Parts: sequence; structure tokens; C-alpha cells
Amino acid sequence: MGSKQNPPGNRTRRTLSIFVVIALCCFFYLLGAWQKSSFGKGDRIAFEVPKHTDCNIFSTNLNFETHHNDVEIVEPSEPKAKEFKPCDAQYRDYTPCQEQDRAMKFPRENMIYRERHCPPEEEKLHCLIPAPKGYITPFSWPKSRDYVHYANVPYKSLTVEKAVQNWVQFQGNVFKFPGGGTMFPHGADAYIDELASVIPIADGSVRTALDTGCGVASWGAYLLKRNVLAMSFAPKDNHEAQVQFALERGVPAVIGVLGSIRLPYPSRAFDMSQCSRCLIPWTSNDGMYLKEVDRVLRPGGYWILSGPPINWKTYYKTWKRSKEDVQAEQREIEELAESLCWEKKYEKGDIAIWKKKANTKSCRRKTVNICQTKDADDVWYKKMDTCITPPSANEVAVGEVKFPARLYAVPPRIANGLVAGVTTESYQEDNKLWKKQVNSYKRMNKLIGTTRYRNVMDMNAGLGGFAAALESRKSWVMNVVPSIAKNTLGVVYERGLIGIYHDWCEGFSTYPRSYDLIHGSGVFSLYKNQCNMEDILLEMDRILRPEGAVILRDEVDVLNKVKKIAGGMRWDTKMMDHEDGPLVPEKILVVVKQYWVGNSGNSTSNDD
Repeated sequence: MGSKQNPPGNRTRRTLSIFVVIALCCFFYLLGAWQKSSFGKGDRIAFEVPKHTDCNIFSTNLNFETHHNDVEIVEPSEPKAKEFKPCDAQYRDYTPCQEQDRAMKFPRENMIYRERHCPPEEEKLHCLIPAPKGYITPFSWPKSRDYVHYANVPYKSLTVEKAVQNWVQFQGNVFKFPGGGTMFPHGADAYIDELASVIPIADGSVRTALDTGCGVASWGAYLLKRNVLAMSFAPKDNHEAQVQFALERGVPAVIGVLGSIRLPYPSRAFDMSQCSRCLIPWTSNDGMYLKEVDRVLRPGGYWILSGPPINWKTYYKTWKRSKEDVQAEQREIEELAESLCWEKKYEKGDIAIWKKKANTKSCRRKTVNICQTKDADDVWYKKMDTCITPPSANEVAVGEVKFPARLYAVPPRIANGLVAGVTTESYQEDNKLWKKQVNSYKRMNKLIGTTRYRNVMDMNAGLGGFAAALESRKSWVMNVVPSIAKNTLGVVYERGLIGIYHDWCEGFSTYPRSYDLIHGSGVFSLYKNQCNMEDILLEMDRILRPEGAVILRDEVDVLNKVKKIAGGMRWDTKMMDHEDGPLVPEKILVVVKQYWVGNSGNSTSNDD
């Protein structure tokens, strides 16, 4: 049986078909691979989203040098930032929580009407507070102590009302401050020299001071050259712009009053306190005001009273009071001071000085009403009481650790474990960190640490590390501890620094254009879901001087939101990498406020 053979033509066609099939399979395999590779359209689309999250070089140049990478995290496109318009010129000295019209709705009893009364949400301003026409950058320290531009604070009433007391004089286009006061018309220096004959001011024992009813703060101004920081306060009253003058001079001051609410300072904060004809009724309300001074005065601290009723025999007719009246007032003050364990150290002429005993066990006093509160530092909007604040354990008396050693010595509150979560080791690490970060700021902006930025604020001071690293006689720092943050303000004072409690959902107790430099670390994360970010930024703008600077440190997503709002506020901004590199999620936003004034086209912004 013979075998069947395929014709040669069939074999050729089969071979060709197999080749075509293989070729088509290879073609479609390669086509599919190409579409999924880095050369295909699918990948170009896939890369489109990551492109929007890359850090790009920020093109805007601020007027100071930087050694950091300028970065901007660009989010997907959103509507343009809201533009904030200037407020009417009548608001140039607007103080949200101390406005006269609102104040007059409250009782005058115990100075309640002069306390903080903030506007409700529907009455808040959502515009930019203008500088007065002709506004000029304040004189540099120390010249600013003695001279202020009239255009910046155009109010002459004190030059007439206090002419014989040498508070302030008007000369051409400036105000001159001769250094006088109601009780020291011949100058604060001579007055302080007399105090220093009793109080150890020269050796660093006394570093923090409180001036209750400060006028234009000449006492605090002249203490600065002796390396003493005074927290001065006065109400916004008929003594027009007194606190505004103080700040314009480069002297720490806030709007405040001894009324019905506790002072916004921790217990045992001040080494020295004075009333220079402050006219505070010390014996009223069972001595409540003097007991509040006792609360904030450190063991071994000093209280100075100059003015009524001291030297009543000489002045009772001038004061239009009877001998019996002023004599009784002084006797009541003496008795009250004794009940507080204060010992009179000096009385001559118009001045009397008491010293608070370092050890209350050594004092003889009748039964007194001792406060039962567990936390004498919990004072924000708390009612003042007529009780005496008891001493806490392991208190350190004035002079035991002198300045500047106390700036970096371990504060007693930390050494004794009174600040939750803070140990000696973590305190020392915090100091190292802030030294590093402040040095970084100085590389970014070479004006930091110079007299160009005289009045400085730290919005979230923590343990005071920023202020300590910046410490210099060229500037001072208002250390703000938010009322919702860990209460560390006592530590700040123990270091020989000054500060205040505040809630950033409200207006700060100061005039517009008070600060040259504002620093805030973690402020906006802290206040997330507490109040509007816009309100905090507008308040920062209100208290910042034209061409002043802001440094904010926070998480990148938070700062992107801040930056967007700032874009409508006539602020020039830069986003910076963290000192440790671009991979750290915390970033730094640097700001310079543009120069512009009310009712004028004189502006560095693109739109007046």
C-alpha cells in the first residue's frame, strides 16, 4: 500500500500562515507593552497628578536674603484668594476688645467697662486696618525711647494735659519723651536710682517688673538699660494713646486694667511691681487689688507705691482730701501689706517700698482668707477674689538665681515636675532646637536680631525657647501662651522673660501697628476647629507694622491654607523647607507686610 504525499505548494502556504500568526501575536504583544510603558499616553495621564504635588521654586523675592530652598506646594487649582479691602480710615487705631462705644455699655463699678469686651461674630471687621497717612517706620532703638513720629500717633492731648510732668513734648514733626512722669517729673533715671538704693536692681536679682497704670511707660523704658524687663499696662481711657506711645517707643506694654478679672499673668511672675500715682483704690473690696499684686509677685519681691496716700502730710490739701481720710487710707494699706507678709523697707518723700517675705512662716498675721483654687495660674477671664494666694512648694525667691544665668537654668516649675510632660532633659533639648531654628531664621532674614525688629511677638511661646535664643537688648519678645495650650507662662517668667495669656480667637490687647516681627509655631494647627483662620490672620495684620515680618512654622497643608488667605491681604509670602530638608512635612512661611496707608495711593501693593 503506497503512502500519500502533500504537494509542495501546500507546505509553502502552511509555513507562511504560521509565520503570519506569529508575527501578528508579536505585534499585538509589543503594542500592548508600548501602551503600558513610559512612552505611552496612559502613563502621561498617570503622571499628570503627581506633577501637581511636586515642590517648585517660588519666584517671588522678598526684600531679605535666604539660604533655604524656596518651595511651594501647589494644590489642584482652586478659586482665586479672597481679596480683603482696607477698612475705613476711622478704624486706624481700632482695638477690637477695648472700643469705647462698646465699653460704655458695661458697668463702671470696679472698672468693668475698661476690661476686655470683644465683639460678637457678626460685628467683627473683615477688612485691613489702615496706617495713618504719612506713617513712617519708627526710629530705631535707643532713639525711639526718646522720639516718636507725630504721623504715627497723631495725638497731642497729653502734651498739654501732662506738660508740667514732662511726659511728652511736641517738637516739629516728632514727639519728644524727656523721661518724666507724674511722680518723677525730673526724670525716670533719678527715680530708679532712688529705688536701687533699696532694691537690688543692678546685680540681676530683679529682672521682671510690673507697672500698673503705666502712662507712656517711661519707668519701663529707663529700666531697660539696666536689663530689667517691665510689663506695663494702662487702660484705654481719656489719657489718649498712652499705651500706643509706649509701644511706638519700643517699650513692652498692653492695654489693661485692675478691674474685676484676674490679671493675665501667672502667679509668682514678677520680681518687682510699682504704682506711680496710678490711683488704684488699693484698700477697696477688702484689698482685692493688692492681693492680686501679691499673687503675681515672687517671694522676696518688691512693691513700690509713689503717690497718694504716701507723703499725705505734704499733699493732702493739693489732693483736696482731709487729713483723716488720707491718714486712714495709708494705715489700711499698711495693715493690708502686713497681712500679705510684706515688710516695709523704705519710706521717704513720695516713695514707699515693701518687700514680700520669702518665707511666709516667719510672718505674724491674723487669720486670713486663703484661696482654695488648685491652680493659681488659671486666670484667663477668671474673676478676681479677695482671698490670698498661698505659696507653692519649692518656690525660689528673688535673687536666688540671677539674670542672665536664669535664662537657661532649669526653671523651678520644671525642676519640681509641675509642668506635665516636661522634664529637665526635654527642656534642654527644646533650648537646643530653638537655638538651631533661630539661627536658621537669621540666615533667612539678616534683619532678625537687629534693632529693625525691636518689638517682637511669639504667638505660641511654649517654654520660651524662641525668645531665649533671640535674647538681646536690641529687641524684646512678648511671649504669648494661648489659653487653650499647655500652661507654660510661669516657666517663661522664671527664665526672666515676659509674656501674657491670650485667646487668638479674639483681638489682642494692643493698638494697631504694635509689632515689627511676629513668630508663630504651630498656632494654626492649635486653633484648628476653634475659630476661623481668617480672623487670626486679620488680627495679626492689625498688630503688625507696615513692612513688618511674620514667620510661621506648621504642617505644610495648614500653611498652604494660610498662604492662600494671605494672598488677599497685601502680604508678600515665601514657603520655605524645614531646616532638616524638604522631606520634613513641617514647613516655614515667611511674610513681609506691604507698606500702604489709608486714603492714599502710596503703596507697595499692586492695588491700592
